[in-house]
Amino acid sequence: MTSEITLFVNPTAGRGRGAGAAQPAADALRQAGFAVRTVVGNDADDALVRAREAVQAGTGALVAVGGDGMSSLGLQAVAGTDTPLGVVAVGTGNDFARATGLPVREPAEAGRLIAEALKAGHERRIDLGRAGERWFGSVLASGFDSRVNDRGNRMRWPAGKIKYDLAILAELAAFKTIPYRITLDDGEPMETEATLVAVGNGPSYGGGMRICHGAEMDDGLFDVTVVGECSRATLLRVFPRVYKGTHLSHPVVTTYRARSVRLEAPDVTGYADGEPLGPLPLTARVVPRAVRLLVGE
Repeated sequence: MTSEITLFVNPTAGRGRGAGAAQPAADALRQAGFAVRTVVGNDADDALVRAREAVQAGTGALVAVGGDGMSSLGLQAVAGTDTPLGVVAVGTGNDFARATGLPVREPAEAGRLIAEALKAGHERRIDLGRAGERWFGSVLASGFDSRVNDRGNRMRWPAGKIKYDLAILAELAAFKTIPYRITLDDGEPMETEATLVAVGNGPSYGGGMRICHGAEMDDGLFDVTVVGECSRATLLRVFPRVYKGTHLSHPVVTTYRARSVRLEAPDVTGYADGEPLGPLPLTARVVPRAVRLLVGE
């Protein structure tokens, strides 16, 4: 293993925490005897090109510093390779880090953990989802939640979380269920009216909403959550329960497990790890043991 480590940094993550987090993480790695090279792209596409170049050049590890968006870019660069991924989670949501038991908003501690993991060979082989050419670690979202994302992304004002709170209110006002066609593995397609369908490699999205509560990232299966046809009032009662995962017991919610999922629905965008994939139809497949994640003991 080469002693050079590549830090892959989003300086704007967590309202600027990304830039501040890179230094204590780098210091911890250097104190452990590693050479550290920092990569900062002009935008997401440029950053991914640079990260892939580092992987192809044989870096000892790629360390994503930022939020879930940066972790997702890191997955695109290392998935299917032998290069391990470290995560310094300093974003707003940090669902990927929480699901894998990694430190959150503790960059020096995360740097020390990564250094120890590299020296001791502590890693966890985790599954990833793949939809087209895109890898994802947590959840592929579609339906009500993805329409909230669509609306929030179109809004120029206000900034931050409040924008998405307003987008939720606007989508609730326009709320109606969606006709889905869902195919699990090689089974017969299911036609159903649904509020949303979430395909989980991991359990949560949106900063702790446990939409696929109980999903394991190394079992070779997706957990699929279908929130069925319901009224606006029912949705308002059920949705807050997602933070504890207790929504899964509600009668309008159905769950499945599958290795592959095909989703078809009109005028719905799929989002994976919070990033837009494109319009449905989409097919997602589990790729077992697709990435080497650096973890603690």
